[in-house]
Amino acid sequence: METKKEHLRLELDSLSQNEEFARVVTAVFMSRLNPTLEEIDDVKTAVSEAVTNAVIHGYKGEAGTIYMDITAQSGEETSLTVCVRDAGVGIPNVKQAMEPMYTTDTSGERSGMGFSFMEAFMDQVQVESEPGRGTLVTMKKFIGR
Repeated sequence: METKKEHLRLELDSLSQNEEFARVVTAVFMSRLNPTLEEIDDVKTAVSEAVTNAVIHGYKGEAGTIYMDITAQSGEETSLTVCVRDAGVGIPNVKQAMEPMYTTDTSGERSGMGFSFMEAFMDQVQVESEPGRGTLVTMKKFIGR
């Protein structure tokens, strides 16, 4: 079976209302892979968490741009890869930030479960970050397993 890749690139202002837009665009784009409703919901949840993290923690509510790259791959191994990148404050300690319940939000409004949800709903999650330079979250979901 021939492997086919399709790609989508999206730039969003770092506004909380763009989280919903990012989820919907991702769901529509991945529909070409014939996913189950559960697979779509899993990806939408993970995208929501990644974009929200960029808005809340990456840019701390300030103006910025969130970059999304989405790749749909069909063939022997059907998958969706979503990359969410910001050029915000970055994460000094990625390992610590990925621990359940860890948050830098002092308002008490955030649970610190964003990365945990991403890991629970996606098959692979990788986080790269550098203080002062931003964060890249790469998530992969295998479709039809």
